[in-house]
Amino acid sequence: MSFTHHSHPKAAHDFLKNTERMKWHDDALWFVRAKRDRIAQTVPDWEELRNQASAIKSHTLSNLDAYLQHFEEQAIANGVTVHWAADANAHNNIVLQLLQKCGAKKIVKSKSMLTEECHLNPFLEKHGIEVVDTDLGERIVQLRKEPPSHIVLPAIHIKKEEVGELFHEHLGTEAGASDPQYLTAAAREHLRQKFLAADAAITGVNFAVAETGAVVVCTNEGNADLGAHLAKVHIACMGIEKVIPATADLGVFLRLLARSATGQAITTYNSHFRKPAPGTEMHIVIVDNGRTTQLGREAFRNSLKCIRCGACMNTCPVYRRSGGHSYHNAVAGPIGAILAPNIDMKEYADLPFASTLCGSCSDVCPVKIDIHNQLYQWRQVLTREGHAPAGKKAAMKVMGNVLSSSGKYSFSGKVARKLLKWFPRLAVNGRLNPWGKQRELPEVPEQSFREWYQQQSSKKQPK
Repeated sequence: MSFTHHSHPKAAHDFLKNTERMKWHDDALWFVRAKRDRIAQTVPDWEELRNQASAIKSHTLSNLDAYLQHFEEQAIANGVTVHWAADANAHNNIVLQLLQKCGAKKIVKSKSMLTEECHLNPFLEKHGIEVVDTDLGERIVQLRKEPPSHIVLPAIHIKKEEVGELFHEHLGTEAGASDPQYLTAAAREHLRQKFLAADAAITGVNFAVAETGAVVVCTNEGNADLGAHLAKVHIACMGIEKVIPATADLGVFLRLLARSATGQAITTYNSHFRKPAPGTEMHIVIVDNGRTTQLGREAFRNSLKCIRCGACMNTCPVYRRSGGHSYHNAVAGPIGAILAPNIDMKEYADLPFASTLCGSCSDVCPVKIDIHNQLYQWRQVLTREGHAPAGKKAAMKVMGNVLSSSGKYSFSGKVARKLLKWFPRLAVNGRLNPWGKQRELPEVPEQSFREWYQQQSSKKQPK
């Protein structure tokens, strides 16, 4: 399946054409959000955990250079080779050189949003290396030749019947089969052969512990463990923001991560990779790719606290109804709309506007990132830098002029009330105002609240 880049409004419009898909996509994600709420209520110190996690991340980001250096020292002492990459291109070339050095032609890879961000798969495939994503959802979207639509649930936009058709084509399953257990068993058999034949394994990193030099990978399927333990070479790829000070801090983050992501008490596998086994190699690639720039932007540095749980996506009314691919970025949803413009303002200028600013994302964030506020801040930055749509910029300028003057505001209100009585569809005309599609205005009042209040106040004045 080809994947074409469109702006968020256009891609969202296309997704909404299939009302049935949009409805169950919305319902499925809200179901996960509701599970998150239920399990969070069973933890008496839930809000304190969020406060602690946020404080740990704030402290780490303020001392990031020291913790990264300490992590490197400990990792090297453990027998791990550490590499530093300034950007996506450097990261991809480091991984390629490591694979070429050991003669690897077949790779198994566990879920890693960083490698998605860097577009590692197509880069390696271009150099003749087979890359197999071993997370079930990731493998499904890989076979469909499209990116994941969610950082935790990468194939949430795909129905089981579509998976059945896909597996019939690629894995030889029975035509018309859609039973999840049958399809999962077929995928397990298919992937097991890939694990056994792999020359090297690539994993992401959920947490990098400066105290020990270990990396922690959290999965529900055990695919990262199987890949890393069977292959002779293990390459772990991490962003600089993944480092935390000490092993004791994991107790805070692991209690928050799975509950926020899927509503389960803890991820099934929380694996610590500290040193290579005898006769094997372990490499860690530490990647910047715009993160230090984000760190230097005071209004946006808190976004680097993100632990990639996806809770903000599950609750966002825009994401749930527009689909992850409408964000045309490796990380979709509210957090992706903050991270992406940091890499390329022009390319991702539409994303911060794909939000109602309702604040639900900030309410569920386990590390208390002020997501909705940062989306608002990005809108200001993008407008100042000239990346906002010309029509929207002109409209906001007119609105700002009107709203800054009580006289203009009152006059405009009077004119609008009269016009809407004569032309009731004027404000919700779909061509002039896309927001007005499928909406009706309430009955137009005779006077504004301000006029009513002044009238009532004058009646109460003593004569």
